[in-house]
Amino acid sequence: MTMMIQAEPQTAIVPQIQDISHAISDAIQQQRAFFATNQTKNIDFRIAQLQKLRKAIEEHEPEIFEALQQDLGKHYMESFGTEVGLVYAELDHCITNLRQWAKDKKVSTPMFHFKAESFVQYEPYGIVLIIGPWNYPFQLSLLPLVGAIAAGNCAILKPSELASHTAAVTRRIIEKVFTPKFVTLFEGGPDVAQALLKNKFDYIFFTGSTSVGKIVYKAAAEHLTPVTLELGGKSPCFVDKTADVDLSAKRIAWGKFLNVGQTCIAPDYILVHESVKDLLIERLKKYITDFYGQNPRQSAYYGKIINERNFKRLQHLVNSSSGKVVFGGDFSITSLYISPTIIDNPDMNDAIMQEEIFGPILPIISYNNLATAMEEVKMRPKPLALYVFSRSSEIQRKVLQEISSGSACINDTVAQFANSNMSFGGVGESGIGGYHGKSTFEAFSHAKSVMSKSLIIDPPLRYLPFKMNLATLKLLFKKLV
Repeated sequence: MTMMIQAEPQTAIVPQIQDISHAISDAIQQQRAFFATNQTKNIDFRIAQLQKLRKAIEEHEPEIFEALQQDLGKHYMESFGTEVGLVYAELDHCITNLRQWAKDKKVSTPMFHFKAESFVQYEPYGIVLIIGPWNYPFQLSLLPLVGAIAAGNCAILKPSELASHTAAVTRRIIEKVFTPKFVTLFEGGPDVAQALLKNKFDYIFFTGSTSVGKIVYKAAAEHLTPVTLELGGKSPCFVDKTADVDLSAKRIAWGKFLNVGQTCIAPDYILVHESVKDLLIERLKKYITDFYGQNPRQSAYYGKIINERNFKRLQHLVNSSSGKVVFGGDFSITSLYISPTIIDNPDMNDAIMQEEIFGPILPIISYNNLATAMEEVKMRPKPLALYVFSRSSEIQRKVLQEISSGSACINDTVAQFANSNMSFGGVGESGIGGYHGKSTFEAFSHAKSVMSKSLIIDPPLRYLPFKMNLATLKLLFKKLV
């Protein structure tokens, strides 16, 4: 596994790994014992836990804002709008609707089964593992946890060690609200993640890169554990010649440079009709300046790259590109600063067009034939998001129908994520499964099919020896639908 820790002197490593492995094993055993009491299956218990979590987050808001500023340089308004506020919204949505979601759902029963009734019963999986990412470290760890609790599971949460300040405050909240036998949190790096994945869980929810997602999927397969994988990919953004170029540029600039481009559904690159490319670039420059000023490094609204490793990766993508930097291109490794950068016309074989950028770098490629541009996208792995800017309903429909993606948005970017009434997730290499709102409850629930047969009547038709001919049996089977 590539998640293994780097080689160190064995005397230093082995006891540490053994200690964390024992702690994890003990935590899982405690949670299995608690889950067996059936307390988590009580709806009042679940709602009470969600309410306690909401109150604790409110009490720790200043600490959360400070942690996000330290980890990613986020302004507190951005931290609320893209992290804390979304968790509140998810909590409120679950608390309000949980009783309805958790009810048995009656379904029709074919006459063939007379006399019987059928229904679907939602039951928790049991002990779930949630592995969070570093780019939205609070929101993307807590949103799945809300669903896990709502569905009646016990949970172990592993936040990203790269956002260490946010992980620490999240741990304080979890420890304040929950008993460890219900919800507990393990901090640490890849060694902790690897130790966790060696254990059998009843469900695993992972948010992160495709490469690590494959490792998680392989570990889950060892125990036939179901998973949700929220991954990423290169999300294309089409700008048609009929688009409102000014508004398109404004919304693209907002979605792309939010969180310094470290957003899994940020527009990764733009495919723009050649007739409006120059105007689009001009408008993008304007709005980037409007948002962050002449020197984004001095802006309170512009954050930083998470660490040196990602900084150097992004710098290499720019330096190795055959495209022309037409805006930005400023780097400072001491402050982990990369300015909003626009690259015009890179080659499709450049590294920047082969891997997910996940930073404030925006390649722009022009096209004169939409069908050809779409073919270029369809040859690539299915993206997590797809964006189309166009006034033409025909073009909108064509792009949406022909290009598969986890989610899509017309004439805006990123906004589709913030709707609890829609499932959010990937497809193919961009992920497996979806969540948000009711979908999160369903993701962490097993939908058990139940049929209840009457004792009043027992038709003899199915019993041996058969007392009907094949034609009659075929007729009866038509009643199965």
